[in-house]
Amino acid sequence: MFWHQNSLHTLQRRQPLTVASRRSKKTLIAAVGIGMALVLSGCNDDGGGATDGTKDEGARATQPKSPSSGASESPGASGSSGSSSAPSGPAADKPLVAGWQTQTREEHHFRYDVPAKADKWRVFNPDVSLSYNDETGKPIVVMTGAANYREGGCASSPNPKAFGEAGKGQLATVGTTGGGKDGSLQENARNWAGNWGFVAYGGKDNKPKIEVSQAKPWKRNGIEGYTATAKVTVVNRPSACVPPKAIVHSIAQKLPDGTMHGWVVYADQGVPNALTSAEIEKIMNTVRPTDG
Repeated sequence: MFWHQNSLHTLQRRQPLTVASRRSKKTLIAAVGIGMALVLSGCNDDGGGATDGTKDEGARATQPKSPSSGASESPGASGSSGSSSAPSGPAADKPLVAGWQTQTREEHHFRYDVPAKADKWRVFNPDVSLSYNDETGKPIVVMTGAANYREGGCASSPNPKAFGEAGKGQLATVGTTGGGKDGSLQENARNWAGNWGFVAYGGKDNKPKIEVSQAKPWKRNGIEGYTATAKVTVVNRPSACVPPKAIVHSIAQKLPDGTMHGWVVYADQGVPNALTSAEIEKIMNTVRPTDG
């Protein structure tokens, strides 16, 4: 039983931060679920990720029948609603929710909003890379165009190999990834959710238990893609600072050139000030494509 994400290596949770932005796109193999091996579209953000096909063992992913089939429940952020045209022109950088902050990652053609600084949200420079690394220092998963919720809490991690700015104690992280062409859009949606949950909440050495939903259509704000959800049960809890559970949501879209790109949010659950399903869904409802 393995989880291997498109842009994945073995990392740990309290996000590591690498301030360099990389440019090569890599491919990765992911094995997911019980007795099922999937080829993930190695959509590795900004490159730098492993492409040797090594697999992270055991993220006990309980999955529905087929990773590329239809829909299943997606807690908190579910379903597809009527799509509308994405904003264009000068207004495109304005938040869809008044008072919120807008993050844009042109490389992955995603734009989204998060609550204001007063609500404990920090938006990074779009080029800053957040990654979880393996024992050699190579990134397993990488995201750019990121934002953090409530930094500075308990500095304890279920993945002891955290790198960079790991240990900041943030309760949630959002960002974009992708760039590969392998696999289906549904597979990529599922694997982005599963792999970020795997590395952020334990990694290879402290494998969390993960249940990944089927990918389901996501049609909002001009995006026609898929979304998937990973429910995470954290196994390694060296202190009360480590959450007992977590939730991960992904949104995957395919560009005209055939590359697939993902938007991911992973959030602690079962701790004070944790994001609610409604709050996560409100953020997801702001995700939209960039112009061009």
